[in-house]
Amino acid sequence: MPTTATPQPGAPVDPYRAYHFKLLINGVTNGHFTEVSGFEVAIPSLAYREAGNERIRAVPGQVEYAPVTLHFGLTASRELWDWVNAAAKGTVNRRNVSVVLLDPAGTAEVLRWNMINAWPTRWRGAHLNTLSQEIAIEALTLAYEGLELESGGAAAPAPA
Repeated sequence: MPTTATPQPGAPVDPYRAYHFKLLINGVTNGHFTEVSGFEVAIPSLAYREAGNERIRAVPGQVEYAPVTLHFGLTASRELWDWVNAAAKGTVNRRNVSVVLLDPAGTAEVLRWNMINAWPTRWRGAHLNTLSQEIAIEALTLAYEGLELESGGAAAPAPA
């Protein structure tokens, strides 16, 4: 197993690039995605006043996960559309979705964000314009119940 050198304290470390990533849905690479946005975890602060004390303490509230939006090129594949359409008709099929960040060469996994029990909440169709030569990009927004971060090479969560 290759060892990873730990940088010396104070030594500059190159950050990862944002353009090498892939998306896995239930462990299967799915589509060609151009952008993933919205990863956010919020832990609100709740005011708590103890009895007989004028001091107000802050305690952590319930964790909130912001929706994540996936942008992808329009293709003949109907898999994502069928997932959205099923939810629109009342059959919510929750899936584990992973965004995998790759090294600069695009070959090895360096980080993985796992969205647990994700399901589609919004779909936006591609902007079509006869004067444009751009790729037709659709967007899918997902809600999810939990977010995990794994370091490179870790296994995907078990399908729901």
